[in-house]
Amino acid sequence: MNKAVSRAAFSGTIAEFQALSNEELVGSLTSSSEFDVVLQQRDAWIESIRLLRDALTGVRGFVALEYIVPRIGSRVDAIVIVGAAVFVIEFKIGQSGQQRGDLLQVWDYALDLKYFHAASHSAKIIPVLVPSLLCAETFQVDQPHPDGCYPPVTVSPRYLGALIGSLASIEGEPIDSIGWFNSHYLPTPTIIEAARRLYSEHSVAEITRSDAGAPNLHVTLSTIESVISESLAKQQKSVVFVTGVPGAGKTLVGLDVATRKRKVEDKTHAVYLSGNGPLVAVLRESLVRDECARRKQRGEPRSKHSKASVSHEVKAFIQNVHHFRDEGLRSSGAPNEHVVIFDEAQRAWTKEKTASFMARRKGVQGFERSEPDFLLSCADRHPDWTVVVCLVGSGQEINDGEAGISEWLRAVVERYPAWQVHVSPELGATDQEAASLIAQLDRRGTIEITPGLHLSASMRSFRAEQFSSFVQCLLERDAAAARRTIEPLRDRYPVFVTRDLSAAKQWLRRQARGSESYGMVASSKAQRLKPHAIDVRVDVNPIHWFLGAGSDTRSSYFLEDAATEFQVQGLELDWVCVNWDADLRMASGEWSHHFFRGKKWQKVVKQENQRYLLNAYRVLLTRARQGLVIFVPWGSTEDHTRRPSYYDETYEFLCRSGAVPLG
Repeated sequence: MNKAVSRAAFSGTIAEFQALSNEELVGSLTSSSEFDVVLQQRDAWIESIRLLRDALTGVRGFVALEYIVPRIGSRVDAIVIVGAAVFVIEFKIGQSGQQRGDLLQVWDYALDLKYFHAASHSAKIIPVLVPSLLCAETFQVDQPHPDGCYPPVTVSPRYLGALIGSLASIEGEPIDSIGWFNSHYLPTPTIIEAARRLYSEHSVAEITRSDAGAPNLHVTLSTIESVISESLAKQQKSVVFVTGVPGAGKTLVGLDVATRKRKVEDKTHAVYLSGNGPLVAVLRESLVRDECARRKQRGEPRSKHSKASVSHEVKAFIQNVHHFRDEGLRSSGAPNEHVVIFDEAQRAWTKEKTASFMARRKGVQGFERSEPDFLLSCADRHPDWTVVVCLVGSGQEINDGEAGISEWLRAVVERYPAWQVHVSPELGATDQEAASLIAQLDRRGTIEITPGLHLSASMRSFRAEQFSSFVQCLLERDAAAARRTIEPLRDRYPVFVTRDLSAAKQWLRRQARGSESYGMVASSKAQRLKPHAIDVRVDVNPIHWFLGAGSDTRSSYFLEDAATEFQVQGLELDWVCVNWDADLRMASGEWSHHFFRGKKWQKVVKQENQRYLLNAYRVLLTRARQGLVIFVPWGSTEDHTRRPSYYDETYEFLCRSGAVPLG
């Protein structure tokens, strides 16, 4: 099978596999390995090959060894295609039984193919775990899920051939193996997965989708690269605004630019900055763990793969924007980096909040700059050139004092007339103030409007890219439009609503397969969910919540702690339960905004704070990659803070909007 892609160390017909010697096959495996191959690994390969030869005796089909799974960044021991079935086989040499982690591993491999490998969408995928010392004489094949992916099957080496034979005639169209092996792989990684892969020196092209329907990250990245190159060549200062819907890949864009330019000696050395503390903490910890494991596997000295050593490097790559700001206060010199990337730039502080913070926390009186203005002034200290990249999320300001994008534009208009500005046409489309400032820059001749700087489709919800449109209709109180939007997505992206929290939790657990993540979220103003054992005042540690194992009571998997919009913004889970309290309630067809103080709910009067509350629910509703369930309490006639009327109309509105009651 000489036309198969090089995603596998070996791929060919089973007959070709059987005809090759162990030495030839091990040679192919060794040459494709990213690491030095130790004797133990070589022996494991030889044993796996022997077991696979025995199992495939007399079988006609195709086989691949060490098949790369791009999104997970790992390799499957063997892929075997027989008829309409794709067997994803993982050998555990020296083990006599199954372990939960091994089952999750092989299931994740199978799900990754099912979701992101084009030729596997309609195929029957069977994940198989083979402990080499297992002596069991039976195996159990459970019914497949509706998408054609089977639960993992654990089988002894002696009966692996029998398993393959029993499913060789499985119902379905026989798979074109050459087409399967050469099929497009369209991964949509979580931001944590993407950061790990980028930091290990992979490119966006390797870890993201490339189909025509996907957001065109490559165009955006190319545009930014052109601005950086031009600014360096012309010795000019530029600011680039990248806009996009929630989950469109703005953070991914920033991380890609930063990883490719993280070498200090590079003229275009870059730093990634975010004011989102939980995002920075989770990404840093994830990168440190992954890089430590990678260096240890490569056999590097302990001093090189210690957590302290790796942490120092990662902290220089991903920084909290407030630490960058504070360094600008301490020193009058230019930053070390010529390229500075600000994620969630719309969350930078107003002049009033910045001045208050400087006076209270830094002892600086009379500070007269907004945070965007001061951050630009730090970059402006470079005598030659600099590029500031602002990643802007629409409708995601969730905290008091967040300036929005207009403050960045105003600072350029008023203080930095020589700077060149690059924006997308969408930047001022819904913001009159931003549109006015863009017009001023246009008259000045220092702005370039580039469509490639806008990411219009969500990557987070890979099953339903336009889910953010449904959320927008929901928050705009347009039930009919919301229903029309969600209807075509229903099979790919389920949205349920329930009055029973236990049912919601059970639904989450049933949906998740392999190591798919799930958890509960709630608004930071949801103070009256406490009767349901949900207390948003609990300080959820995002590192444990997002990265903890299923056995960790602090993790999202335990469904005990609900993270708020502040802890989840910029991050995601596969399956989410949104707990909807009376802080945002439907009343006579309008959203009524509230906060709880003392013994009762009080109305939110300021329009700005009403917008923050709506945006908080926008963040919560857009955290799920695969589907969500919304829990709306019944309330209580005996509790004046949880009257049924506070919740009933909200539940009815969600049902009218297309959320399916969970029966």
